[in-house]
Amino acid sequence: MKENWLNRTEMLIGKDNIDKLQNSCVVVFGLGGVGSYVVEGLVRASIGKIAIVDKDIVDVTNINRQLIADTTTVGKSKVDVAEERMLKINPNISICKIQEFVNKDNIQDIMSRIKSKFIEEHEKEESSFKCKNLASIDYVVDAIDTVSSKLEIIKYCNENNIKLISCMGTGNKLDASKFEITDITKTSVCPLAKVIRKELKKLNINHLKVLYSKEEPIKVTGSSPASISFVPSVAGLLIAGEVIRDLINFYWR
Repeated sequence: MKENWLNRTEMLIGKDNIDKLQNSCVVVFGLGGVGSYVVEGLVRASIGKIAIVDKDIVDVTNINRQLIADTTTVGKSKVDVAEERMLKINPNISICKIQEFVNKDNIQDIMSRIKSKFIEEHEKEESSFKCKNLASIDYVVDAIDTVSSKLEIIKYCNENNIKLISCMGTGNKLDASKFEITDITKTSVCPLAKVIRKELKKLNINHLKVLYSKEEPIKVTGSSPASISFVPSVAGLLIAGEVIRDLINFYWR
């Protein structure tokens, strides 16, 4: 086996699955405490095409939990910082970055631009992608907080038959062992999951894969949710693992 940065991963999942992941396209909405770790897990697992969508810049209050936030990145665009980090891990990765806030008016355009980006790169480089459909998006990760935006992503993926995992609330939590990946219909405790369940019922969407926490939210003062380093990071890596296993059709449960 050729020694390279993916050697240990190849030992675990095999070369065919490495090839599959390198030819897979994943879109990550949100580069906060959860999304930044999702991206990290995906890149290090050899995903070859990643689109990142986030309008925000790094704020000093992000440093306590977001992988891309430190004293040198405050004030910089999150998508720019994430792109730089990804390329340091894998210089050959194909990245589409969009610095926008997703809503009902631009979701179609955002997804079309992502598809076009990867098609153009293929044609330009004449790469040997093994994907049957070069315009395909293999997986979407929703790691944003705004309910209206989450619903637009969910509706788009449902209408276009794209695999999706949506992250529910990770704020006001201290026990990362309480996270679970399940269908939205089986969730409890989480206030955000309750809202999403209600809205999906109105839209006649019966199923949605989510990550949520069974931990009762801790009551805090102030309008913003409280957070800590080791909770959203675990959520992000759990989501990355779910995406990877799903893409290579590997499950033990």
